[in-house]
Amino acid sequence: MGIRRAEQTSESVELAILLALSGGFMDAYSYLARGQVFANAQTGNMLLLGLSVADGNWSRVSQYAIPILCFAAGVVVARVVCIRSRNLTAHWRQSCLLLEIALLVAVAFVPEGLDRVANCLTSLACGIQVQSFRKLHGRPFATTMCMGNMRSGTQELIDYIVRRDPRHLEGMALHFGTIFCFVCGAVVGSRLVSALGVHAMLVSAAMLLVAFLIMFWDRERNTAAAAERRYLRERRRRGR
Repeated sequence: MGIRRAEQTSESVELAILLALSGGFMDAYSYLARGQVFANAQTGNMLLLGLSVADGNWSRVSQYAIPILCFAAGVVVARVVCIRSRNLTAHWRQSCLLLEIALLVAVAFVPEGLDRVANCLTSLACGIQVQSFRKLHGRPFATTMCMGNMRSGTQELIDYIVRRDPRHLEGMALHFGTIFCFVCGAVVGSRLVSALGVHAMLVSAAMLLVAFLIMFWDRERNTAAAAERRYLRERRRRGR
């Protein structure tokens, strides 16, 4: 049984592939090119933060604490954009993607001596991405970390073995496929960091630009949600 077509572009396989590739790329970049900090996996930063506190190495505490706070700030930014968005011609997730792209382009031009600044900007971008894209075919997933996808994919595998429901097989493929794309992004990132140095982040930004363009493909044109948005848009236009 093939994987069904997602009704929303923001939950499509095409978009998930690009986001996961970019997520793996960003993590490899921040670790290899920016002082061995995890821009995506804040659990790793929290562990390193705790170890630094235990060792009394206060100069390294900020190295890990600030990216954590920036990641949280990215979540806040994406949520505020969602709540405040009034532009019905462009989805709020597209606005978040544009902001994330701008942040990653800025990272590519941050000098090597300012790695902490680069990591903060990257973590901010990752927080925006995590908050903006949380579902794949209606299933919770993440594109900048893997443990949640690993848990969900394994659960879907066991449920398929027990129940033989093809939907669980589809869920397993989606979650493990996302992990595979993340790892591929890390592989590509490691190679390009060696070749391009700090400017390699431009490749991740280019991936997200393609994702941004894909979102103009309206899969919801004939859905009730789309009809409601068109009605509200027309109502607002008449009220001006």
